[in-house]
Amino acid sequence: MKILVNLFHSDLQKSTVNRRWLRQLESHSEITINQPYIQYPEGIINISREQQLLLEHDRIVFQHPFLWYSVPPLMKQWLDDVLTYSWAYGPGGTALHGKDWVSAISTGGPKESYQAGGFNNFSMSELLKPLQQTANLIGANYLAPFVFHGTVQASPEAIDASATELISHITDPELDPKLRLKRLQGELKQAGTTMDH
Repeated sequence: MKILVNLFHSDLQKSTVNRRWLRQLESHSEITINQPYIQYPEGIINISREQQLLLEHDRIVFQHPFLWYSVPPLMKQWLDDVLTYSWAYGPGGTALHGKDWVSAISTGGPKESYQAGGFNNFSMSELLKPLQQTANLIGANYLAPFVFHGTVQASPEAIDASATELISHITDPELDPKLRLKRLQGELKQAGTTMDH
């Protein structure tokens, strides 16, 4: 499985978490790292380059801080510019069908603030619905996101642990629940049992 990480962060020098994640990613040669904020400082995106990167990889990871319940500005522009009609969606737009979409998100608020009755009122899963629907529109498999909460007060040990967990998450072939279910069904069949209650 070829993995592409599109890292959207406007100033990594100010990000303890995303900078630490980047160092961890760089230690894995089988992962391709793409940094649009560095690649396109003027905000002029090379669409053909970005589309080619997407075509060359099986799992696309979008790493970014959670800004105003959404994505960084350049990521929104990237989605607008790169996921073109008749290429990513619409008539003949099947280029990304079957690719995996994984979000890797850092957020300042603690986990308990992202729930009904919490400070942010909604779960992270609910707030990420626009990205999930974007993945659905382009025919990609939207997989469980990796979310690191509480970055504002996170200890160096917690940040180091999150970097290791990030790698485990994005490289897990069974992050796709269909593959996990298929393995489980095979194991049950081999054991002579079923999933019936």
